[in-house]
Amino acid sequence: MVALHELVSHCDTLLEVERFKDYCPNGLQVEGRAQVGRILLGVTASQALIDRAVALDVDAVLVHHGFFWKGEAQPIVGIKARRIGALMRANISLLAYHLPLDAHPELGNNYQLAERLGFEVEGVFGRIGEIEIGLYGKLASPMSGEKLALHISEKLQRDPVHIAACPRPLRKIAWCTGGAQSYFEAAIGLGVDAFVTGEISEPNYHLALEHEVDFFAAGHNATERYGVQALGNYLSKRFDVQCTFFELANPA
Repeated sequence: MVALHELVSHCDTLLEVERFKDYCPNGLQVEGRAQVGRILLGVTASQALIDRAVALDVDAVLVHHGFFWKGEAQPIVGIKARRIGALMRANISLLAYHLPLDAHPELGNNYQLAERLGFEVEGVFGRIGEIEIGLYGKLASPMSGEKLALHISEKLQRDPVHIAACPRPLRKIAWCTGGAQSYFEAAIGLGVDAFVTGEISEPNYHLALEHEVDFFAAGHNATERYGVQALGNYLSKRFDVQCTFFELANPA
């Protein structure tokens, strides 16, 4: 068991939340029990995840995508009221870490995706405010775009959308998890052969073909599973708490 305030303070410091100008508050979003022994991990604080947390009677939920996004309506009504109400009735805390969990140099989504896919990290790119959040590097050995697509499918258990455009074996690569398709041009500027992210937009197709750079959209959810799991593994060792990941079959 660990005190909630100690858990939150440790996570906030570890992930350096004060460095980020984010689209949502990072850290404790809903306050529940004072002591935490069991944590349910997930990508998004959906109703399905919350219902599972209530059924398991955990003390806290830890996610990448929480509540209170910039630009959304502020009243706590409808879906937001049902989600938050369920947490509060069960006295379950909600912790959420967005950009800090993307960027962390060990536990972050981008570094964890590199571990999963065997990418060698050489540097960072893709600026949000003063923070560069994407990564670039190289494959352990050159391979075709079709082989990399199969590799991604096997490792993430999701077939990527693949725009095959590079006329040579892929070697240099950039990646950024989630909805980072807007970073494609910045990745192209690095001279990469391929770019991997979670989602694709219509202009990405034309940019890929015209710059001869392969584009892989491997799923927002699928590419952002691993940061929260790594953070949970870390916390389970640091505080002797039980962390369980809730897998939701989200194809997006």
